[in-house]
Amino acid sequence: MSSNTEFDAIIVGGGHNGLAAAAYLAKAGRAVLVLEKLEHPGGAAVSAHAFDGVDARLSRYSYLVSLLPRQIIEDLGLRIELARRRYSSYTPDPQDSSRGLLVDNEDQAATAASFAAVGASDGEFRAFEAFYAACRQLTEALWPTMTAPLLPRSEARSLAARAGAAEAWEAMIEHPIGQAISKELRSDLVRGVVLTDALIGTFARADDEDLQQNICFLYHLIGGGTGDWDVPVGGMGAVSGELERAARDAGATILTSAEVTAVRPGGVVDYRHGGQDRTATAPWVLANVAPAVLDRLRGRLPGQSPDRLPGRDAATAADTGTGVAAVPAVPATVNPNHHREGAQVKVNLLLKRLPRLRDGSVSPAAAFGGTFHINETWTQLDSAYLRAAAGSVPSPLPCEIYCHSLTDPSILSPELQAAGAQTLTVFGLHAPDRLVSPENNEDRRAELQSAVLASLNSVLAEPIEDLLLTDSAGRPCIETKTTLDIERAVGMPRGNIFHGGLDWPFVEDGEPLDTPARRWGVATDDPQILLCGSGARRGGAVSAIGGHNAAMAVLDSEPSLRDA
Repeated sequence: MSSNTEFDAIIVGGGHNGLAAAAYLAKAGRAVLVLEKLEHPGGAAVSAHAFDGVDARLSRYSYLVSLLPRQIIEDLGLRIELARRRYSSYTPDPQDSSRGLLVDNEDQAATAASFAAVGASDGEFRAFEAFYAACRQLTEALWPTMTAPLLPRSEARSLAARAGAAEAWEAMIEHPIGQAISKELRSDLVRGVVLTDALIGTFARADDEDLQQNICFLYHLIGGGTGDWDVPVGGMGAVSGELERAARDAGATILTSAEVTAVRPGGVVDYRHGGQDRTATAPWVLANVAPAVLDRLRGRLPGQSPDRLPGRDAATAADTGTGVAAVPAVPATVNPNHHREGAQVKVNLLLKRLPRLRDGSVSPAAAFGGTFHINETWTQLDSAYLRAAAGSVPSPLPCEIYCHSLTDPSILSPELQAAGAQTLTVFGLHAPDRLVSPENNEDRRAELQSAVLASLNSVLAEPIEDLLLTDSAGRPCIETKTTLDIERAVGMPRGNIFHGGLDWPFVEDGEPLDTPARRWGVATDDPQILLCGSGARRGGAVSAIGGHNAAMAVLDSEPSLRDA
């Protein structure tokens, strides 16, 4: 079959957002076709056996859930269990790693004592709590708007003021977040713990005027209104698997190993499947790919291959005079925000057991039970940024560790569980895409992996390398993904985990909201093509919000079909 015009909507990309959109539309009676390039749906939100012959299902690219609304879980009947972590974070003091800051969600007194142990005053602990309480006033007010038509800035600001969050709005929305952090907190270590939420995946400094770090900070705190980041029981694949089930049960057609080659005007989608070139048409095309990928599929980036999108050669560009390499211009037909670089290295490890700490006052289970911050003081984060901007891998490299298996051992076989094995996911900050090219990727991957291991070992009482399990071929169970590796594996241009630059979850006053697509934040310049992934406004992370909002835009455009 070379052509099929029976579909009401074609979804390009079968990641979790595309599956969510498919489920909503199919439940509303739409004939939906999902085209996924990979051999399985789920995109980056999957679990995988990363090490040959080892029965451990790792959440390879994404790992925690905060932004997935309860509303979507209930609307689609998803059987998902999210486990709460008792500990928020543990941060060894890089000046004296025999002590560290443990933030215990269930023991305020213990947390206060931990502040004192790292030399922070009682006033610092109270300021830390007050800072997050103020932030929560704002996030609780804004969270319900994430799955509703967009508000203009002035209305969102008024909503915040009515919730008593006027000061938090000023701190988080109007001025660089670094100003508020440095004003309210004094400890270099405590400031760094707070700042990390503004920098994960975003190459920025605390006081950057474009406020990308502020938007990142808001999205890390807004989930559920509380900012809690939970562990998906069964791994991230359990989340995308349930979305796939909901879409299929509702009647959606999902094709895997179906690579879209072009998206043309008139709702025409060309793709290759089963060794044949095919074409499908529909009134609506929902793009669950990064906006930069959509630009290429629409012919707006002629001659660009997947690993040569604009900006890939930024590391060799002339210095701008600020220590930051210039990023090449993108074609005038596309939005430069679509091409912002990712800024992380991802490392997955499987250990015989948790490592011992230099800090004897904290058990490894507690330290690794939340987010383990390494070399992430305020000063270290800024120094790392400057070193990376100058073209070098930071030393020490700021890192964060998550141990899925402590909260959810089900991702390990019974044998691995009985042996005490644990998984670690390391997220290295300030490793921007400009450091990587197709020519140096292998060497840079090795350099970044060494930097991650060195950073970990700087706060552990034993070398992490000695604890690595081995696969069936005797190789250490460690895998490292650069931004280019991520781009090639799951189609995130420049390794940007947000699919491009982030946007506020509201629009500027005067911005047109005259169509359902614009009101839901999913519009492109073609009225038949909608964004339904992380590149949509209010997209990013494993949230299904982009998919939900694109589906709502379609249904609002033809309300008679909404309740079909």
